Amino acid sequence: MKILRLSGKEIQKLYERYYCSKKRVTKKVQGIVQDVRDEGDRAVLRYTRRFDRVKLSPREIKVSANEINAAYQNIDTDFISNLKKIIANIEKFHRRQLPKQWKIKGADGVQLGEIFRPVESVGVYVPAGTAPLVSSVYMSVLPAKIAGVKRIILATPPAKSGNVNPHILAVANLLKVDEIYKMGGAQAIAALAFGTKTIPRVDKIVGPGNDYVTEAKRQVYGYVDIDMLAGPSEVVILANQFSDKEYVISDLLAQAEHLKGLAVLVTTSKKFAKAMKKEINKGYIVLVKNLEQAAEAINRIAPEHLEVLIKQPNRVLKKIRNAGAIFIGPYSPVCIGDYVAGPSHVLPTGGTARFFSGLGVRSFLKGIHTVSYSKKALEKEKDAIEKITKIEGLEKHMESFRARFK
Repeated sequence: MKILRLSGKEIQKLYERYYCSKKRVTKKVQGIVQDVRDEGDRAVLRYTRRFDRVKLSPREIKVSANEINAAYQNIDTDFISNLKKIIANIEKFHRRQLPKQWKIKGADGVQLGEIFRPVESVGVYVPAGTAPLVSSVYMSVLPAKIAGVKRIILATPPAKSGNVNPHILAVANLLKVDEIYKMGGAQAIAALAFGTKTIPRVDKIVGPGNDYVTEAKRQVYGYVDIDMLAGPSEVVILANQFSDKEYVISDLLAQAEHLKGLAVLVTTSKKFAKAMKKEINKGYIVLVKNLEQAAEAINRIAPEHLEVLIKQPNRVLKKIRNAGAIFIGPYSPVCIGDYVAGPSHVLPTGGTARFFSGLGVRSFLKGIHTVSYSKKALEKEKDAIEKITKIEGLEKHMESFRARFK
C-alpha cells in the first residue's frame, strides 16, 4: 500500500477518479447499440453467439417456465430459507423510504402539492461472467417492487450451456420478476432501451456490469433512465491505533477480491499506517493529522463504502457529507451491507457519491407537482405574469391568462 499525504499528485488522482470509457470501448459499444436498434433480435442473437459463445433461436432468448422449475432442482433448500430472511430485511428498510404525497393550501383557493408515481417498467441487469451476482437480483428488484413498478424484466448472460444460473432464476422467480432474458453485455442494455420484437422496451435500466455494460448505459441514457454509471467497487476505512488490526486487514483484503477494486485506509496514526503497509500490498493509506483532516479526505474521495472503525465514530460522522453507505463500528463490515442488512448494495462509485444516492425506492418514483388555482387567486397574479411574459417576449402566455377573464 502507498502512504499518501493530503497534498500531492497521487492523492489528487484518487480524488479525481471517475468513470471514463476508453475510446475503443466507446466505439465498439456505439456499433453494438446501433445494430440492436436497427436489427433487433437478430443483432442480440449475433452478439450473444460472438461474446457468450451461445447459439440461441429467437424463442430461446426468453427463459421458459420449464427452465425456472428446473432451476429449483439445482439449488440447496437452505438457500431459499436464508433468502426469505434477507428479503424481509430489505423490505423492512425500503418500505420506510416510501414518500407521502402532500398538499398545502394558500389564500383564495390556491392548492399546491406533490404526488408520487412509479415508472411503469424497469430492466434489471445481472452480471454472470466471472461470478453470478445473485445478490444483485434482490438488491435491485425489491426496491422497484416496493415502489410499485408494474413490469420488471431481468437480463443476464447465459452460460456456455445456454442456461441461466439456477440461483439467479430462483431468486427472480421468488420475487415475481415478470420476464427473464438470456442476454448480456451492451447488446442487452440496447435491447432493453429500444426494445425488439421479442424484448419489450423499458423506462429505466439498473444494475452493475463491466465497462461495456456501463458505457452502453451511458449511451442510451436519455432514451431511458439509468441508475448510475457504476465503476469498480470501493472501500475507505477510517481507523487508528485503537482499531482492531485484523478487522482492518480482512476488510481491505475482501475489497481486493473485486476486479480493479479500490481499497483505502485513512488514519491519524503513523504507527498503524506503517503496520498496514507491511500487511497489505494493494491500495492506499492516507495519513492525516486529525479527524478534521480525515473527514476532509473522505469527503473528497466520496467512496462507495465507508467503514468507521474508530472508538467514537460520532466524532467524525457528523462531518461526513459524501459516501454511498457508511458502516459504523467493528461489527458492521461491508459484507453485511452487500448481502443481508437491508439497504441496496447498488451504490455510487468513482467519487459520484458527491451527487448520487444509492439505489432505493425513490430511484423508481417520479414526483409530480400539482397546481390548483381559483379564479380569484389567479386574478391576483395578473401584474406579475404580465411583466414576466413581456420581458420574455411570450405574449401568447399572457393571452392564455386573459382568456380566463373575458
